[in-house]
Amino acid sequence: MAQQIIVALTLVVFPALMAYSASSDLFTMTIPNRVCMALVVGYFGLALAAGLPASAVAINFSCAFGVLALTFFFFSMGWIGGGDAKLAAATALWLGWTELLDYGVLTSALGGVLTLTIVVSRKMQLPQWAARLDWVARLHNADSGIPYGVALAAAGLALYPHSQLWQLVAGR
Repeated sequence: MAQQIIVALTLVVFPALMAYSASSDLFTMTIPNRVCMALVVGYFGLALAAGLPASAVAINFSCAFGVLALTFFFFSMGWIGGGDAKLAAATALWLGWTELLDYGVLTSALGGVLTLTIVVSRKMQLPQWAARLDWVARLHNADSGIPYGVALAAAGLALYPHSQLWQLVAGR
């Protein structure tokens, strides 16, 4: 029974928090700190419950700290938002060093498509029904940023089945 709960939580916690962070960024242009904290606490709890070796947990924490240092440099340069920096680091915790390069490449590709889509759509006139939606109007505003958390979350979700935690719980 306990193993079934661990499997269920492994299948639900990360994907649900990724979906929430993406939708929050899309609709409000913010990624709440509580989501990133929930990702960290959720990882630690599930890793412990699933029996992931302490050395693997420590290595994944080093990955998260490395990503946090890099992304906060990007934030200090004004290249990304603070929520994006924290989300990238929290996601790196779940994925670890083995998936980090793929995560960066996939996030960049998805983020590029997202950015181009939004930039091109900003050159078009919004239909009246869409202009009345605050979040659509905000996305359409050229002075507004790009909700890059959508790309971060999508890439994290795509790579999650390759993570050590997923592999351990799936029995691979």
